[in-house]
Amino acid sequence: MSPEANSAPRSLAESLRMRDDASLAALLRSRPDLITPVPTDLTQLATRAGTRASVLRALERLDRFALQTAEALAVAPDPASYGTLHGLMAGDTGDPAVAAALPRAVVTLREQALVWGDDDRLRLVRTAQELLAPSAQHPSPTGLGPSVQEATSGMSPGRIQEIVACAGLPSTHDSVSAVAALSGLFTDRRKMAKLLSQAPEASREVLSRLVWGPPYGQVTPDPAAHLRWLLDRGLLLPTAPGTVVLPREVALHLREGRAHREPEPRPPAVEPATTHDAQVVDATAAGQAYTALATVEELLKDWDEGGPAVLRAGGLSVRDLKRTAVALDVSEPVAAFWVELAYAAGLLASDGEADERYAATPAHDEWLELPPAERWARLAQAWLAATRTPGLIGGRDAKDRTLSALGPGLDRSAAPEVRHRVLTLLAGLPAGAAPAADAVLARLRWERPLRGPRPDGEEDLRSRLARWTLAEAELLGVTGRGALSAHGRALLGGTAPGQPAGGARSAGPGDKLPVHHRPSAPAEPPTAAEQAVAAGAAARLLAPLLPEPLDHVLLQADLTAVAPGPLRRPLAETLGVLADVESKGGATVYRFTPASVRRALDAGRAAADLHAFLTAHSRTPVPQPLAYLIDDVARRHGHLRVGAASAYVRCDDDALLNEILADKRSAALRLRRLAPTVLATQADPATLLEGLRAMGYAPAAESAEGDVLIARAHAHRTPPRTAPEPVPDGPPPPDATLLSAAIRAIRAGDLAATAPRKATGAAPARGELPRTGSAETLATVQAAVLTGEALWIGYVNAEGSASQRVIAPIRVEGGFVTAYDHTADEVRTYPLHRITGVAELEE
Repeated sequence: MSPEANSAPRSLAESLRMRDDASLAALLRSRPDLITPVPTDLTQLATRAGTRASVLRALERLDRFALQTAEALAVAPDPASYGTLHGLMAGDTGDPAVAAALPRAVVTLREQALVWGDDDRLRLVRTAQELLAPSAQHPSPTGLGPSVQEATSGMSPGRIQEIVACAGLPSTHDSVSAVAALSGLFTDRRKMAKLLSQAPEASREVLSRLVWGPPYGQVTPDPAAHLRWLLDRGLLLPTAPGTVVLPREVALHLREGRAHREPEPRPPAVEPATTHDAQVVDATAAGQAYTALATVEELLKDWDEGGPAVLRAGGLSVRDLKRTAVALDVSEPVAAFWVELAYAAGLLASDGEADERYAATPAHDEWLELPPAERWARLAQAWLAATRTPGLIGGRDAKDRTLSALGPGLDRSAAPEVRHRVLTLLAGLPAGAAPAADAVLARLRWERPLRGPRPDGEEDLRSRLARWTLAEAELLGVTGRGALSAHGRALLGGTAPGQPAGGARSAGPGDKLPVHHRPSAPAEPPTAAEQAVAAGAAARLLAPLLPEPLDHVLLQADLTAVAPGPLRRPLAETLGVLADVESKGGATVYRFTPASVRRALDAGRAAADLHAFLTAHSRTPVPQPLAYLIDDVARRHGHLRVGAASAYVRCDDDALLNEILADKRSAALRLRRLAPTVLATQADPATLLEGLRAMGYAPAAESAEGDVLIARAHAHRTPPRTAPEPVPDGPPPPDATLLSAAIRAIRAGDLAATAPRKATGAAPARGELPRTGSAETLATVQAAVLTGEALWIGYVNAEGSASQRVIAPIRVEGGFVTAYDHTADEVRTYPLHRITGVAELEE
């Protein structure tokens, strides 16, 4: 091992250079923005890891204790030893839980390239230091203020000497040593205790109000005596006219050395609030899963001939959402969830016509042919991966516009992660156990703490996403009675009860970890094949729990039919035309009316067909009132014929036409007699049909040839559409192939950039390409062929991309050099005119 490997790193780039490939892969996987595009070398990787946007993203993914550790480093001396950091986290009295968890927090910060250096010289990345260090504009989450040195930076030397003298310290020859003496006094526990014991009670009260933050206060030009006592001794220092601050060293003494009032080394436990029998949970979830399928089918059937119009700005109008909620017999937020779920699953889309409307997609017909359990798995998979968030519907966007269902602005990239995490927490409980919602939210807030203050009473987005996830999982049948079902557990990948998803054991606070250890690679996101396997397993577990479709109904004398369970699709479709749904639930009640029977006759069914259908599918005899109703409507059906004149009515019974003309309700149709058996009107045939039916007649439409038109519903489908793609939260995590190639490229570029060169009079600056003339380049390369030495070259490819390489020339001919490229680990040929220059390497 080289001496450099044993020495302490002097920069983040050197720290990264000392890592192995597995450690670099873990960093790039957890911070994928660092690999887009692939850095040319480790120095560029370190630079990118220190940019503000990348550091902010990394800080937001720390758990609360790791973030508290970073905040403590931001107020510690730079660099800080591990002992100093431990003192800031555990305080003077110590805390066993903090001591046990702190090594893991430091390892996490190192893995994320937010901290570098050995244990005796821990350094926070400069950008993270700037983001987390306290300032007047951005107070630190620790509640600490500036140090004595920072607070006195603009103070006159005379005033500093007065404070030093009043504090009982000897005067010094300059301000720097005076500030150092004052800082030493404030960090000496014994001397500070003696000084504060002399303070008036009112002075100590002022310090107690500022100690946990905010550390700033207001004073008048002529402060009271107890404030003057603090100002004279530097226990409060002025920062602006009328404003004073409690120095960081004083606050730490009053806090007994702790940077945080309440360090949180352990995540809040998610304990069972209620426990049910696992079979009851699975049965409840399966019942809700069946309801979910029935609701989505009903929604798409309602929009089968063309759904609501698309708003000009996109989305569904409030009125259409209300109508959909009434049709589904649910509340508007629940209706919005089902609409968005069908859209996320690719079953629903806009048709793209000039008069754009929503309609089912061709994928809906394929979905209907699947077994019920597989249909549910498709919906559940779409829900888990969707970034569209139905809970936001009805709220306002950044431009104060209302967010509508199926409209823009509903994507939240954190939604899939929160859904997976909530279900994973449920999977960690015993089978049948349901946690309290507040316990789940507390755990999520610990894992991803909030950054920045929020308005009072306003819940953060992750907490709202978690609440919506719990409600939506129950609606969809992933959970039952608040507990994760067996098929819901399989949907996550087959996690055993009581274990975290993925099979990994959660680290406890008592786990002993060295401060230095190889960073562990985060779990890779599941592939499409793994998701398909999980969905198949979930469908197999759910299938036996779903009710078997029935092929019969129970006809009753009050013109109703009761379906005691789900019906087979042909039976349900025919019955849906012949009767109206009166109520839904465990059993569906259908009611037969003259209008519903006429609807079946309009669809081409004869009375004999309807009698045969009911006889074949009823477990009870067909009631006489129902048979009479069918025969009575069929007898009158088609007696009147309506065609296009604009419209006409013809009937062989002129007495019936006389009756229609005499009826006052026909005045709006403005009918007139053309012949004894024909009436004509300016209204269109559809209006005439509806008008006569409203008067109690049963007319039938006819074609130009005089044949009765059969009114069948024409399903409206969109052109082929794909489901909406989730909006990722930054670049997607790289796969193993990309990681391997990226690390090889970064190592190669770093080898070229750090290879030792022979000293020359015009050596290029670090990171710049070597520059030599064409004659010198050719001569140097030819000499290297004879000596077998390696060269450092600058090369510009055909796309104009410049790079540095270390090569061992083999031959030079025809304007090309063939060489073994150490950076690519292969033999390559380079045109000489694309080599910007060469330099010899040290032996």
